[in-house]
Formats: sequence, C-alpha cells, structure tokens
Amino acid sequence: MKRLLSYPRRIAAKLVGLAIALFARFITAVRADWQGIEPVNIQRVYYANHVSNADMPMIWSCLPPNIRRDVRPVAAADYWLKTRLRAFVGPEVFNCVLVDRRPEARAADHDPMQNILDTLDEGSSLIIFPEGNRNMTEDPLLPFKAGLYNIGKARPDVDLVPTWIANVTEIMPKGEVIPLPLICTVTFGAPVKVKEGEDKDAFLARAAQALVALAPKDARL
Repeated sequence: MKRLLSYPRRIAAKLVGLAIALFARFITAVRADWQGIEPVNIQRVYYANHVSNADMPMIWSCLPPNIRRDVRPVAAADYWLKTRLRAFVGPEVFNCVLVDRRPEARAADHDPMQNILDTLDEGSSLIIFPEGNRNMTEDPLLPFKAGLYNIGKARPDVDLVPTWIANVTEIMPKGEVIPLPLICTVTFGAPVKVKEGEDKDAFLARAAQALVALAPKDARL
C-alpha cells in the first residue's frame, strides 16, 4: 500500500526524486534502450541484474516520468530502514515495496510475496532483482530465487520485462571516489511469461537467458 505523506513531505520527496534523476543523468548519462518493447505506461515487472546499490536508481531514473510515477522497486527493508536518510529515500522518494530478507525479523503473519502481489493488485508496476543479492562473482548472473516465477504464476497477465544494466561497476570501480565518464545503459527486452505447465526451474532458466541476452557480449555466459 502506498504511504500517505503530508504535503510538505510529498513535495520534498518529489524534489529529491527529481534531483536523483538529474544527478544520474549528469554523472552517468544513463540512457534507456528499448528492444522489442515500447516505453508505454502499462503494468509490468522489470526484473534486472544486480551488481551495485546504484542499480535500482539507474533503472528508475531512465524511465519516462509518466511510467516512473507508477513503478515501485522491491527492496530490502533491512538496508533501506537502516538510517533516517535511507528511510526517507527508499519508502518516500522511490516508494519502495520493502521486504525484510531476514525470516527471523518478520512477523509471524507477514508474507513478503503477498505484499508484492497486493502492490500489483493496486495497479503499480515493479522493479525486482531476482538474484536476491548483489552479484560479486565473475558470472553474469547468480541463480534466480523463486519470486519471479511465483509472480508470473500468480499474475499471468503482467508482463515480466528483462532489464539489463550495463557499466555501473565500471563507472564507479571499487575504491574510487570520482565516477568515470562512461555511459550507463539500461536495456529493456521483450517480456517473458510462465508457460502453461512450465515448472519453476525451466522458467527461471529461460528468464535468466532472456536477461543475459541483453548484456554486452563480454558479459554473457
């Protein structure tokens, strides 16, 4: 459910969101590449590779404003609620759907997947990272968690859009303070859906393949 904010906080969140989008475009010249899909405001789940904490802001920033306002990233509550600043930016600027990754920290009746499905039922689109954690390996992707499959099964009418983020780690290499002048590209591919009778492992392998196919050649399997 979307949070009801006071008027001053809504204005502040909107201004901070605009500043983040402008900063992302200025620093990285982030651009969207729509392949086999159009940038139209219909309900979608954008599922992406995850290598940096900048991934979600990059996707969010390069979406057209009329799409961005209806897109809610699914994000880790234990990260975004850790400080007061993050607790403002995550829930109020990005309007994140917060999911606690720690089972022991959840209420007994809290079902993260139901929270995600309820958000879809409210009409929002989503940004998710099906690997679950940042990929710090040499492989292009970590194995996908079951969430993407569960969403596809539960809400078959919603398009699942592979979204590859390129150059984020090159723009800000580990240990560097000044970003390098490289272009970050976010590539959106043709939607995938769970086929009739398709099992979880088969679908997740196919969804991962559709995502990696959008990557630059040197990043693919």
